[in-house]
Amino acid sequence: MIEGHGDDLYRYERPIIANFSSNVYDGISNKRLRRHLSRLLQQEDCIGSYPEPQPYSLEKALAGKLHVDVRNVCVTSGATAAIYLIAQTFHGSTSAIVQPTFAEYADAAGMSAHRVLSKYLTGNEEADLCIEEGVHLVWICNPNNPTGVVLPKDFLKRICQENPDVVFVIDQSYEDFTQKALFTSKEVVDNHPNVLLLHSMTKHFAVPGIRLGYITGAASLLDHVKTHRMPWSVGRLASESGLFLLSEEPEPFDLAELLRESQFLRDELRKIAGLEVWQSDTHFMLVRMRYGNAKALKEYLAEEHGILIRDASNFEGLDEHFFRVATQQHPHNILLIEALRQWMES
Repeated sequence: MIEGHGDDLYRYERPIIANFSSNVYDGISNKRLRRHLSRLLQQEDCIGSYPEPQPYSLEKALAGKLHVDVRNVCVTSGATAAIYLIAQTFHGSTSAIVQPTFAEYADAAGMSAHRVLSKYLTGNEEADLCIEEGVHLVWICNPNNPTGVVLPKDFLKRICQENPDVVFVIDQSYEDFTQKALFTSKEVVDNHPNVLLLHSMTKHFAVPGIRLGYITGAASLLDHVKTHRMPWSVGRLASESGLFLLSEEPEPFDLAELLRESQFLRDELRKIAGLEVWQSDTHFMLVRMRYGNAKALKEYLAEEHGILIRDASNFEGLDEHFFRVATQQHPHNILLIEALRQWMES
């Protein structure tokens, strides 16, 4: 695991009042879940006995929601655990990774003795995602972290169909934060036997401390993946949280309003001399500084303003001039804009 992921509030003595470093949206309170877990902790068997050896109950509940068979769902302790589980399942394979992207694909592949190839998107998807002979897995983050770009669904469907012997691992952890068309679990199960979709309950429900994710795909693929999953890999509190969240009416969440606020944040940042803001299809965005470096900016914002951003210089293909921010509620976005303007104009 690389150093320098987002959400590293623990590094700072000054309290962080506005966290832009994590792609988790801060507009979800989860009060009902907190009350539910508090009640659970009063029960003796909640933490005093083992959870299910495999998270059968949560997989069954997810299968019902997704209109697929339970064999088409594999629950993991967060989407990152799913990445490492898939890499381990295909130990010694050749993996192609669409860059720049989440570093854990390459780290997980390297840990499981994969040969790793990097592929960069230049705007010509046909050439950029030409799959070489000998590639066993292709890793795609969609929407992509850190760029926020969504690849066209029709294009992804075609390359998956044209390469039936390649397993496409498509990480849709941010699927709830875009209006672009994406794969559904049902259509992958029915039409794409070589696709594994990664999903994050962490992002969907804003519960990063609980660690819940899942994989959907063809039963033949997931049966193989599940043979490498450790027993008791998902704790009782995590499983109970997932079951509760699936059974409850979700907290009100206005995606259109969040994306409008994201566009406002992009527009305001673009007005600041020295900043280049990349277009995004979701609520987070990549920013390049024409001068200065992201590490120094991050430290300044944290220490002087209590604002945390993601230094993006450790993404493959990026350099010390890049940082990433995820849109938060309007007052915090204003704080970020003003603090960045002060830094860039000083």
